[in-house]
Amino acid sequence: MADTEKKVLSDAEKEAEKAAKKAKQERIKASKPKKEGSAASRAGKKIKKFWKDFTGTVKKVVWPGPREVVKSSVVVLASIIVVGLVILGFDTGLRALFDAGNGLAESIGSKTSVTTEVATNDADATTTASEETSTDETTTEETEETTTEEAAEETTTQAQSDEN
Repeated sequence: MADTEKKVLSDAEKEAEKAAKKAKQERIKASKPKKEGSAASRAGKKIKKFWKDFTGTVKKVVWPGPREVVKSSVVVLASIIVVGLVILGFDTGLRALFDAGNGLAESIGSKTSVTTEVATNDADATTTASEETSTDETTTEETEETTTEEAAEETTTQAQSDEN
């Protein structure tokens, strides 16, 4: 018999839980405002309420007088000028520092740059010579001989003019 009593109690408890859930759902429904009218009329009411709140807030704002506006504007402009001058100073100083560093690098690297230029010219001549060889080998050889002879003549001419 104890088992049947437990079942009866558990059935009664289940029914009580169901009734409590139902009552809770009804309370939630009752607390929600009912939607009245169409969506457009509700939107209109919300816009009207927003505008009313907005105008009330704007009326509460303490607007500055003309003197305060001018004073604040002068402070802002002065701040902008000071910050601009500070940035100009940093820019000028850093530019001078970098220019000094580049001058030092140029004096140290002048020998390196000459070597690089000669190597670049040789590489260009080799590239040009290989392109011409692929198209016409005899023309390339003649051009190289002519170029070498012309360079030798120029050197000789310059040496003679320097001696005189």
